[in-house]
This record gives sequence, structure tokens and C-alpha cells, in this order.
Amino acid sequence: MRSGYILAPLLVSLSFSTAVAAGNKLDQDNPEAEKPLKKEDFVKKPASVTSTSSVRSEEPEQVIVTGTRDPSQTAARSVSPITIIGGNQLRATGMTDIREALVQLSPSISREVNGSDQGSVIDALSLRGLNADQTLVLVNGKRRHTTAAIAVDASSQQGTTPVDLDMLPISAIDHIEILQDGAAAQYGSDAIAGVINVILESNNHGIHMQATNGGYAAGDGFTTGENLNAGFKLGRRGYLNISAEFKHQDRTQRTGIDPRTGKNNDLATGQPQVTRESIEANFGYHLTDSIELYGFGTFTHRDAERWAFLRAPSTTAADGLSGMYPNGFEPVETMPENDYGFTLGFRGKRLYGFDWDLSSTIGGDHDTLADYNSANADAYKETGYSPSRFYLGNYSNQQWTNNLDIRRGVDIPFLYSPLNIAFGGEYRRDTYSIGAGEPLSYYLSGAQGYQGETPEDAVNAARHVAAAYVDFSTQIVKQWRVDLAGRFEHYNDVGNARTGKISTRYDINRYIGFRGTASTGFRAPTLAEQNFAAFISSPNYATGQIAANSAAARALGSPGLKPETSTNFSVGMILNPIPRLHINIDGYTIYIKHRIVDGGYASGARAVEAYAAAGVNTSGFAGDESAVSTNYFTNGANTRTTGLDITARYSSDFGQYGKVDWDAAVNFNHTNVKDIARTGEGTPVLNAQQISLMSTENPANKLIFGGIWHRGKWNVAVHEIRYGHTTSNLTFVSGSNAFSTTDFYHQINRPRFVTNLEVGYQVLPQLHLALGGNNVGNAHPSRVPSFTADYNNNLYDTLSQQLSEEGGFYYLRADLTL
Repeated sequence: MRSGYILAPLLVSLSFSTAVAAGNKLDQDNPEAEKPLKKEDFVKKPASVTSTSSVRSEEPEQVIVTGTRDPSQTAARSVSPITIIGGNQLRATGMTDIREALVQLSPSISREVNGSDQGSVIDALSLRGLNADQTLVLVNGKRRHTTAAIAVDASSQQGTTPVDLDMLPISAIDHIEILQDGAAAQYGSDAIAGVINVILESNNHGIHMQATNGGYAAGDGFTTGENLNAGFKLGRRGYLNISAEFKHQDRTQRTGIDPRTGKNNDLATGQPQVTRESIEANFGYHLTDSIELYGFGTFTHRDAERWAFLRAPSTTAADGLSGMYPNGFEPVETMPENDYGFTLGFRGKRLYGFDWDLSSTIGGDHDTLADYNSANADAYKETGYSPSRFYLGNYSNQQWTNNLDIRRGVDIPFLYSPLNIAFGGEYRRDTYSIGAGEPLSYYLSGAQGYQGETPEDAVNAARHVAAAYVDFSTQIVKQWRVDLAGRFEHYNDVGNARTGKISTRYDINRYIGFRGTASTGFRAPTLAEQNFAAFISSPNYATGQIAANSAAARALGSPGLKPETSTNFSVGMILNPIPRLHINIDGYTIYIKHRIVDGGYASGARAVEAYAAAGVNTSGFAGDESAVSTNYFTNGANTRTTGLDITARYSSDFGQYGKVDWDAAVNFNHTNVKDIARTGEGTPVLNAQQISLMSTENPANKLIFGGIWHRGKWNVAVHEIRYGHTTSNLTFVSGSNAFSTTDFYHQINRPRFVTNLEVGYQVLPQLHLALGGNNVGNAHPSRVPSFTADYNNNLYDTLSQQLSEEGGFYYLRADLTL
């Protein structure tokens, strides 16, 4: 038996034990294709992986295009930590959308247990414990537009309008490169936590079809996802790759017994019902030997329905709606959505020695809000009539981005490798709008569930952004590499930003190397953060948002918004102690100043007055003003996030007994909130709950370890995920502290373990079947006390970013390749 057979399990076991022990300690201390210009000229594809395998040991030599402008840079020799996840790995998780697949595969990525209202529909994620707006998403290296739907309710993602990854068909993905490092100097605003670059399939032949069907242990949430990817040659000089996808997921119910009815009949908590259709195309055509025309685009339509809180007969009677709904009712919020993104460009080589890329990208998202099974109580009282369906308004977001990128390698005698010089510019125009709903949706108390947008809330906002950058990289000597980048951006609404980055790596020998980075970054406030306003009412409270730039917000002390700025430091070590064993260890610190939060909080009479100034009527709560609250976005605090990423991979060959690809990865993460801003009245803009949303809702650590065994036609994948502890400050909804903004219930969510298992078999050369489960043990988050749950609605802490509240998901997947 070769020594590797013994060393691999021992090393992996030691790595697991050390990581778990460190995780427990941290929990205690802290109660995170053949074609013209064939991509070797522009974008190198990763080694192919089957639908049942992880990236193999050849992965470290894959050329990367994220975090570098050197066309020869590989993952194994990167100056910054980067993770490559193959598209087939994503599709092999059993998940039908990208975010849920990434959560299963990367310990640095987390997501909320469950969002509310339109926030529950958006696929928002956290990278390194920061919010979704602080991670830049690219598609084929081009900036992707964000969603128009803002996360309204209190959560770790409150106020974000991130890129909605569910709008990208999972079948279209060749691989994803995750840069876990600040990169604003290279890509501009938003790249504080890092960059997720989605590389699309570009095969020019073959057809792949996949069908995944499954449901949850509770017997609900049936999900089906069918997709197709096909490649074609465009004559002898080009390629066309297309994808089409359909997904449907039923709603789930994760509520308790409603004390008003004695039944478990409230549908407000759980995943929404979603039906989505997506198409994608990616093409390239070689116009000459050195010039390529290329383009790609996506279009997605999604229908989503989200149930609001149940209005029980007693509540309906109190609202005077018994004549309309004698048995009570439960409003349903709907959000039909159209999302698109298209890029067209030219790129070439050897133009006076320069490589160049000129492109234009336009993308947008349009959401229509409505609800049914609802009513306007005040209109019914006055006239004896109220519609049950309401048009609530719409949100729209569009981004037009133009880029020119130029690169050339210059031989300099005293340098080991050519000096890679890159420079370029960008012009972007962003627009954001809110359209008002029908009058009865906002008249007086408005539609129940989600009040319509008022004419006062309606807005059409736009801004222009111009940027220029320069980038240098080289190897000074064989073992030592240095990268430098600088960028200037001008925003016509929030001013200028200058950012820089220096990265270096030194390999002592083939077994060990070191790398480090220092960079500055920024994130401009989004147009939604500056202009969004809304009002939401439930049976026993009302809350909402006042636009940060509005007179109402300024009356509450809002100074307006300015950009966040950041300083990132990271240091890492690369180890290759024995053949086929690769270990990366990277620590980081991220300082963020002027962090934008939904922290301008007001309640009671001050909130009622602010809503009145904004044209919102709160008469339905006139007898209990303490149940009325509002927020506005503000630069509320400075934060420091520190953490550590460790990854390890090893491949074992057991001969006739098969092969095993082992992998282990862990992320440790903690955020401190300090220098909290104050209102004009001298009170902090953040309370304890809002502080915990930024600092302790993300797992203190997350560990993923396991392996995939292959033998003949069989494969078995087993992975264990450990979510570290989180803590929350939950709002009391009953008792003497009900709806207090100063006193909260301190919820401790203990670590949770989740097991993912899949067994696959190659039935035919063209057909592979797999039976699997994510969270096969049906683990759930920690339960919360009833006095923090509206009518016993939330059984679990939905503010936490640990495991999903849905429980075990079991699926059957079929892959057909022609």
C-alpha cells in the first residue's frame, strides 16, 4: 500500500479535528471549446468535471480571470485566495438555484434562514460575513446589474438590492470563480468582501439535459427543475451555446399553532411559491485571425407569491371586515418579475502589441407588486366596499455599462517575467424608479399585508459613473510576484473615489509559499438606499421605510448618505506537503467606515409624524402608536471584520476499490461594530438588535468536509457541514416589553450539523441517475420562545444565517448527455 493511502486519511482527519476544535473555541469566545481565439487568449476554462465529481487535483493549474489581468495567471499561483467551483458541482448539489448550491459548497458563503416579503424571493448571500451589497457579481467578467426589489424587513440583509443569482440559469454555468479579497481597485464599487465571477458555458457541440425533482421532509415544498444546455458551431469560426431552464417550487409552512384559532393555519413563515423560466445564450465569432465578436445574454421571468400574516376572525372583526371576510383572511403578496442582461463586445490581440476588449452591457430588473385576498379596512368602513385585489406599484432598476480594457506585456531585462501592463476605463449609467400603486392600495390604512406605494413615494432617479484604472503585475524573480492596481471613479451624486491595491506572493519552494494583500475599497450608496420608501402593516404592528433623502427623514435627523470606504488586509500560506495534497490558509481583516445601515429608527408619535410628512396614513394604529415604527438608511457605524479561511484537497487512488476526492474547508469570522453615529438629538442610530444583525447573525464559523468516491459506474458523495453558533436580539411581541426598541430577547443559536448524501449510477453512457438528500437528518435551527413570534408564527430564528428552517430536502436527479 502506498504511503498516500495512510497519510491522506490521517491528514484529513487531523485537519477536521483541528478545525472543529477551533470552531468550538470560537463559539465559546463569541457567544461567519474548440473555437476561434479559443479562450486561452482571453478566458481559460477549468478542467472538465463530470456531473458527479468535484474539481480534481488538476484544478490548481486552471487559468483564472478574476482578480488578475495577467492571461497566464493560474489558481495555484494566485496572489489572492480564489475558489473555483465547476458548474457540474453546482448542479450535483440537488439545488435548483445558484445561491443554495454555493451555500452547500463554500464555507465563506452564508444566507438568511428566511427572508420576508420581497426579500424572501431574492437570492442574496453573504461573503465573509458582510452583506450582499458588499460582494460584486460579474458574468464573464462584466458587471451584473442588481435587483430592483429591496429587502425591506429587519434582517442582516435589510436594505440590500444585490444581484439576484436566481435570475441566472444554473445550466448555463461553466464554472464560478470566487475571489475572497477586496477588489474595488480592480473592479470598482461593491467589491469590498470579494468578487463572484460567473463564467458561462461556451462548448460548441453536445447537448446536456437535467431534471431534478424533490421535496422536504415535512411533505411540502415540492421542487422541480428542468434544464437544457446545447452547443453549436457557427461555421468554422465561431460557437453558440444556449441554455433553457424551468423551475417551480411550492411554498412551505414553518409555523406553530396560532393562539387566536387553535390551528396551525398561518402560512406566513416558510419559503414562497416561485415559478421561473430562464433562457441564456453565449456566442463568439472570429471575424479575423485576431479579432473576435462576442456576446451573451439572459432573460428570466419569475412569478412569486408570498403569504402575509393571517388575519384571524377576531382581528377581522376588530378591523370591521367581518362582512367581507367572516372567517378571517390571509393576504398574498405577488411579484411578477422580468430580468434581463445583454453584453456585446469586440476583443482582439496584437494591435500594435496590445490586447484589447471593448464591450457594452445593459441589464435591468422590473418588479410588479400586487396582492390578493386582501382589503382596505378604512375604505370598507366608509363605503361598504373594498376590492380584494390591489395593484401596489412597481420597482425598476437598469444599468448600462461600457468598458474598454487594454493589456500588454513588456519585457524588462531585470525582471524574471514580462511586466504585464493593463489600463482602461468604464462609463456606467444607473437608473431606479418606484411607480405608485392604485389609489385604494394606499388610501388611509391601505391594502392589508403590504400597502401600495404612494404618489409621494414614486421616484425616478439616475446617476452617471465614470472610472479609469491601471494595473501592473510581474515576477521580480522566479519565486516572487507583485501586483499593483489603482482606480479612480467619479459619481455625479456622491463624488469621487480613489482606491489602490498591492498584492504579493513568494514561493520558498514547491512545498510552501506565502501571499499577502493590502487594499482600499468603497461602496457607493445604491439609488434604492437613497430613494426607497414603503409601508407594511400586520395585524398588530406597522413598520416601513422613509427615503433617506426625504424631508421626513431629515426631520428625524437624516444627514443623507455618503459612500462606505474600506481597508482590507490579508495574509496567506500555501502548502503542498505531499503529492495531490493542497492546503491554503488565509487570514483577513476588513475595516469599513461609514457603513450604510437601516439605522435611523423612530417609533411611536415620532414615527406617526414622520409617516404623515411622507403622506402615509397610520390611522389604523391611532390607539397604539407604540406599534408604529419607521427607519431610514444612514451611515451608521464603523465595523471591523476579521476571519480565517482554510481549505484542503487530496485525491486517493485505491486501485480496484475506486478513487476518493477528499475536501475540507472552514471559515472563521467575526465582526465588531464601533463608532456608532448619533441622531441630531444625540441618540445612537443603532440599537442592540441592529448591531447584532451586523455582528452576530452570521455563523462564527462554518466547516464543510467530506469526499466523493468513484468506482466503475458508481459514485457516492458525503459531506458534513457544521454551522457555528449565532446570537440574535429578538423583538418582544407580547408582555411588558412588547415592541420595545431598547429591550430585546437574547437568543443563542447553538452550532448545528448537516449531512449531505448522494448516491449515483451511470445507467447508460449517456444517462446518469442520482438519489440524494441535503440535510438528510432533517436538522433545524434553534427554536424561539412564543413571546418573540407574532401569533406563534416564527418557530425558528429567521434572522440567523445558519442552516435553513426548511429541514431535509430529498431529490432524484437525471442527467442525459448527447
